[in-house]
Amino acid sequence: MNPKDNILINETAKVFKAISHPTRLWIIDQLAKGEICVCVFNENLDADFSTISKHLTVLKEAGIVDFEKRGKQVFYNLKMDCILNFILCVRGTIKDNIVSKLNQIEKLEV
Repeated sequence: MNPKDNILINETAKVFKAISHPTRLWIIDQLAKGEICVCVFNENLDADFSTISKHLTVLKEAGIVDFEKRGKQVFYNLKMDCILNFILCVRGTIKDNIVSKLNQIEKLEV
């Protein structure tokens, strides 16, 4: 593998690792609706501020989110919009697989 390919593959892996946690997926779902103050995450997640901050840092370092400070508040937004298409694709496939398995079970029960 050449060095350019290696960099691209490692950065892609970083994105997949970043979205591999349920809390971070939830954060991405929320940011799909628009910009959000970090205080909203604190209100809606059953986690302390430092844990939420770590999740946001992972997403930021992967290039998925960005933030802007306004006074004492920090607002996050989704920087990598295309990730939503990937997540929708994965969820659609999961739903199709579940339906297929349920249909197979129903056929066995008849």
